[in-house]
Amino acid sequence: MAYVNRSSGESGVGLPGRPEGAGANLLALRSHNGALVLDLLRTAGTTGISRLELAGRTGLTPQAVSKITARLRADGLAAEAGHLASTGGKRRTVLRLVPEAGHAVGLHLDRDELTAVLCDLAGTVVAERRAPLGLGAGAAAVVEGAAREVEALIGGAEVSVLGVGVALPGPLDHARGVLHRVTGFPEWDGFPLRDALAGRLGVPVVVDKDTNAAALGLAVGGCAPGREPGAGRDGAHGDGRGPGVGGDHGGHGGGPHGGGGRAGRHGDDHDRGRDGGDEGAGGRDGEGARTGEEAFAYLHLGTGLGAGLVFGGAVHRGARTGAGEFGHQVIQLDGPPCDCGNRGCVEALCLAAVGRGAVDEAARVLGAGAANLVGLLDIDVVLLGGRTVAAHQEAFVRGVGAVLGERARREGTDTVPVRVAPGGARGVAEGAAQLLLAPLFGRGEG
Repeated sequence: MAYVNRSSGESGVGLPGRPEGAGANLLALRSHNGALVLDLLRTAGTTGISRLELAGRTGLTPQAVSKITARLRADGLAAEAGHLASTGGKRRTVLRLVPEAGHAVGLHLDRDELTAVLCDLAGTVVAERRAPLGLGAGAAAVVEGAAREVEALIGGAEVSVLGVGVALPGPLDHARGVLHRVTGFPEWDGFPLRDALAGRLGVPVVVDKDTNAAALGLAVGGCAPGREPGAGRDGAHGDGRGPGVGGDHGGHGGGPHGGGGRAGRHGDDHDRGRDGGDEGAGGRDGEGARTGEEAFAYLHLGTGLGAGLVFGGAVHRGARTGAGEFGHQVIQLDGPPCDCGNRGCVEALCLAAVGRGAVDEAARVLGAGAANLVGLLDIDVVLLGGRTVAAHQEAFVRGVGAVLGERARREGTDTVPVRVAPGGARGVAEGAAQLLLAPLFGRGEG
């Protein structure tokens, strides 16, 4: 397989046996307007969507949409899905995403287990592998073992692989792909996991915390309550709640959770530039902006405890990927020691209670931490995941919900709902694949 490196644009050699195909150019697809259209094709599913509706929902001119969709079809990313019934004139063609045009690997490195999935552009899992893992076995052994599982996952499949998204416990530096002192495994401090795995596999690699990856998967998959799938990005006319998700056009992002947009290229200029000449001098990218994307927290309780935070549809990582270290908030000053060096952390108290079979107590401890999060960030919903929650779903939803309900009654506010996150045991791995896929659709970047 050949790929286009996101930063340099130079070709490189990837996993052996992969064809050169439409997906090989996907990492270079950074057109904001193209991403808007591609995301609407994705969320329309197999039913598809017409060019007229694409224009209406993005605010782009019909001419711009025609140019963009022509390019997507030429690249093998879009195809006809049929025609709409005639209303007196020519029947309108309906377009859809071609999911098999590209794939990404999602790799979840837990403390004792590895999960790897191969996802197509629609996020559908087409292959999956699991294997035991010892995160304390040393960097060289873990990287080699992970690389072999990725190679076995791809096998002889004739697919175009965009890269590998890796999710594992933090803390870590998402931007550089370097691990810090992973709780319980300080020997990983300073290890360049992204570069090591990319060098071994020969494809782009993105590294993030397991909780952030899972939260990204939930945001992209439309699991945030109130989200209107595919209705454009928070940008020129967003609701101002996102952490720097004002879009490529500056927009009106920011508000209480972050600053404005990313780059500030005006839609008209961009339409005449990368989207090409007469492709659309009237693109108004924000008018179809997504609305109703609520703030949510994903709390992951497995072999450890952490949180993924989403505001305005984008994962909030913080300047140093330090956001979401939820498990190490101290709620009992004289509590049991934690692997992080503190005493009385939510993680230590939760896992200790689970270890002695006191699941209801663990749920209320988790609820106390969740109540702090709700009070600090005014989030709209709490989603629970991880293998420990999966084993006792009803108890954790009931226990966390009870603590949040007590808080709401004291303050005279509405109770923040608590639910089990969809995705099950492979939710983190699927989210890891979205580290490669979501940017293609202009999704989930904070």
